[in-house]
This record gives sequence, structure tokens and C-alpha cells, in this order.
Amino acid sequence: MAYGAIYRKALNLSSRVKARLAVLLGVTLVTAACASGPLWGPPPEGAADAWAAAPEFAFASDTFAFANLIRARHQGEANLYANYCFVLARGLRQFSQFARFDPALPSLDHDGYMALVQQVAALSVWRPALPADERIVIPGYANLREFSRAEEATVKEGLGARFWTLVHWTNWRVTFWATRDHQANVAHEIVSELRAGRLVQLLVTNWPKPELNHTVVAFESRDRGAFVDFVVWDPNDPDAPGIVTFERDAGRFWATRVYDTEPGAIRVFRMYYSRFL
Repeated sequence: MAYGAIYRKALNLSSRVKARLAVLLGVTLVTAACASGPLWGPPPEGAADAWAAAPEFAFASDTFAFANLIRARHQGEANLYANYCFVLARGLRQFSQFARFDPALPSLDHDGYMALVQQVAALSVWRPALPADERIVIPGYANLREFSRAEEATVKEGLGARFWTLVHWTNWRVTFWATRDHQANVAHEIVSELRAGRLVQLLVTNWPKPELNHTVVAFESRDRGAFVDFVVWDPNDPDAPGIVTFERDAGRFWATRVYDTEPGAIRVFRMYYSRFL
């Protein structure tokens, strides 16, 4: 009987521990961002030692005109467009890779534009960019900034819901502690991707501090010798680019200028660059 009682207590304790771990993981999934580059492995060819940029991208014209709002800054407001940073960052890349704009063509109604945005948002962002003649044409507007300003509600609705981006199975990686080699590898990968003309979506996090579990999109790097500045578009700030800095000697990233975030050390991972990551 004594052994039975001990066994039952152990089972109860195990159940409580599992439940607490499940809750912790659930909170992490909902509040954190996701994905990373390969945790281990050699850096790709090329080094984070030169200027690089996605040549077809311009911040002033190729970004959304509206922001992902920060819920803590808008407490009590109804129908808040908040916690959509993953949706917007992915959407920015999808428009960059799969859409083109033609202001000479006649404008469409709400349903027509909705269908086009949904087509763009349905394409897997890790796929190669389409050639110009195969892209989804958005008529009546010159660029994404102009389109999303005039058709804000339609664009938001067409990009879709946030739920699956919040519970993406890789979100738990935000709890990983990254080594210097890993972070150097990420920096190499960002520069290599920019040199190839591709935008790079990044998870930026200072977890377990509940301040920065967020995604941005790098579109340019600037070499400063001991540091490499990555210029980023932040879904929370449509007005100006941000900066995430890689410090070579320390092998770590800094939130140099990330919206509503104190400058400080962070961990950076790549996002949505393959079917599984």
C-alpha cells in the first residue's frame, strides 16, 4: 500500500509538472515569435563584411502604410489591429516576391482587390520570386504603400487571420539560447540573402524579458568595421526604418533602433525561409 500511495503521489506530481510546462509552452507560443536558421552548421559562402541590399526594395514605396498596433498602448480600444506582426512581415515579402502594380489599369471594387490580396497571401513565402510576367497584377495603384493606404481595410482582411502565426510550431524556439557561432552564422546568412536580392524576415527577441518577441524584415546591411547594421522594416512602425546591429567580436546582436524597445542585447533568428522553418 505504501508503494501504491507513493506511486499515486508521483503520478499526481508528474501531471502537475506536465500541466505547468504545457501552460508555459502555450504562453510562449502565443506571446513569442518563431523560427531560426540552422542552429548548428557552417556559414554560407560570403562574409558579413560588406554593404548589401535587396535592390528591388524601397522603404518609401514597397511597405504597408498602416501599422501593427501595440496592444499595451491602446488599452480598451475595440477592433484593434494588434498582434499581426507575423502576418504583415510575411505579407510584405509575399507582395515583394509575387505581385506587381500597374497604375494604368482600371481600379477594382472591394471584392476584386480582396481576391487579389488573398491570392498573394496564399503563396508560400519560401518559394522563389516570380518573374514579372507571372506575377499577380494589382491594378490602379503604383505600389504597395499607395495601395495599402487607400485600401487599408481590404488589405488587412485579405492578408488573413493571425491565429496560426501565433501558434506556429516553431515559436517555442524563442526560448533557445543562441551561441556566438550561431549568431555569426545568422549574420552571414542575412548578408548572403541580401546579396542575392532577397528580403530576410527575422525574429528578434530578448526573451524571457516580455518586451521584444517580434519580427522585422531586413532589406539592407551597412558595414561599420566592428559592427554590421541591418536596416529593417518594422511592422509596428510604417514611418521609418529600424536598425538591428551585429557586433562581430562579441558575436551578438543589438536592438539599436527597434520600435518601442530599449536598446540592448537580443537574439536573432531567420523566419519563414523553408517549408518547416
